Amino acid sequence: MRDLTVCLIWRRRHIKRNPIRLKKSFDVIVVGAGGSGLAAAYSAAEVGASVLILEKRPQPGGTTGIAVGSFTAAETSLQRVAKIDDHWQDHAEDVSKFATADLECRNNQVLREFFLQHAAETLHWLQSLGISYVGPQPEPPNRVARMHNVVPGAKAYIATLQLALQKKQAKLVCQAAVESLLEQDGRVIGVSATVDGQAESFRARRGVILAGGDYANNPDMIAKYKGSQFRHIEGINPDATGEGHWLAEQVGAQLLNMDVTYGPELRFISSSRAPFQQFLPVTGIKARWLGQLVRHLPRWAMQRMIKRLLVTWQHPENALFDDGAILVNRAGERFTDETKWPSREIAVARQPAKEAFILLDGRLVNRYSQWPHFISTAPEISYAYVDDYRRLRPDVTILGNSLEEIAALPHFRHRPQALVETVNQFNAVIQTSRSDQFGRADFGHSLDSGPWVLLGPLKAYFTTTEGGAAINQRCEVLDQRGMAIPGLFAVGQNGLGGMILWGHGLHIAWAMTSGRLAGQAVMRNRTGNA
Repeated sequence: MRDLTVCLIWRRRHIKRNPIRLKKSFDVIVVGAGGSGLAAAYSAAEVGASVLILEKRPQPGGTTGIAVGSFTAAETSLQRVAKIDDHWQDHAEDVSKFATADLECRNNQVLREFFLQHAAETLHWLQSLGISYVGPQPEPPNRVARMHNVVPGAKAYIATLQLALQKKQAKLVCQAAVESLLEQDGRVIGVSATVDGQAESFRARRGVILAGGDYANNPDMIAKYKGSQFRHIEGINPDATGEGHWLAEQVGAQLLNMDVTYGPELRFISSSRAPFQQFLPVTGIKARWLGQLVRHLPRWAMQRMIKRLLVTWQHPENALFDDGAILVNRAGERFTDETKWPSREIAVARQPAKEAFILLDGRLVNRYSQWPHFISTAPEISYAYVDDYRRLRPDVTILGNSLEEIAALPHFRHRPQALVETVNQFNAVIQTSRSDQFGRADFGHSLDSGPWVLLGPLKAYFTTTEGGAAINQRCEVLDQRGMAIPGLFAVGQNGLGGMILWGHGLHIAWAMTSGRLAGQAVMRNRTGNA
């Protein structure tokens, strides 16, 4: 097995005795081992390429590995089984309704239609590798159900593609940070990388594929393109630091929509407990059996599984604040107008530890315990209420009969009386019908009586970024004149090409589709390097 895949982590003394030995020349070099990178690598290997994948982290996965894993597409086999008549042209029309008009007008319509036309082929390709889906599920404004949910979760993509690559004798090297692209006569011919502390250079005969993910956790890049006020907001994936975008820019690539981000939005911090999906099989016969089983689960069982995912990944609804909930920091104090986005998120990121808490009184607890008022949702699929958070996320949900009981929590140990004072001040402003010191004038209702619920800590995050290198339909990176940079390709978040992909399941679908198409295109690259 060691001959098939270079191991992930070696102790320093072991490396000195048995240094990693690699061929210096490959048909294809892929930078990044997330979903798009592994898909690109396997697609190229599938048609006979020798492939090297370089991953900066100790293990593959990227943002795909921590995602829910939905794949949204039209004209799929699962839709046919469900007797859903669908067309990619209809999908293209519906996708345009997700984003606001001022954002949608910036979309690369030709490329997005090309992607949606090929998405179903990619889903079937993944199914042929053993990946299972349930659904499709609805998501308005899609006119029909198009969201396919991977079983048991997005790690199935990573594990399945890794195993498939091993069979193709592709080489995966982790702890390998690509520092620069190598050029010769205007072509990208390889990469320079640091592999476990050692400088290495590798040549790509056919091409280099950038698959390094987004830049949501690169404060300098966020500040440069979106504004310095967003610098302190973190990315949901701490390793999403934009190296692929930087590499592309260094060789003259045109970058598009770099100021467009998914978020910022408030999310509860991740649970320290391993998610239940981690213990489920993701490859092989057991995974296929699990996929068949899940399709026949009763609706209540499916809802239970979906709600567990929902309270893990989704953000609290803005309606909570419109109805009177308040945000407090660890000093028990309010610090912003809770109803205003994105100044609310910017303010949270400037609090101690970048954390805040949501406080609900008895009226809000009762209101957000049943339809149509919910704390978070996957629209038309499932809704999470107060009791769901108490049951599934007790680490971020605390119930107290009195406000003093909440104020006495360790969260506010430095000033236990401050929370009571904050609520009294909030209620006093409401009674005078004037705006508060943060400019908030619309308060909903006063916070009067228990039981009280404290939700948090939560932080402000960028989920992903929508900027990427300009590409053509072969996934070749384009320069400032719109000409292909010979030998350079980009996929996933590195190669969004100016598309706006609002809505669940489109980023995973693009990651896998662009990876599949780029792997094929790079091997048709007749001007490859000798």
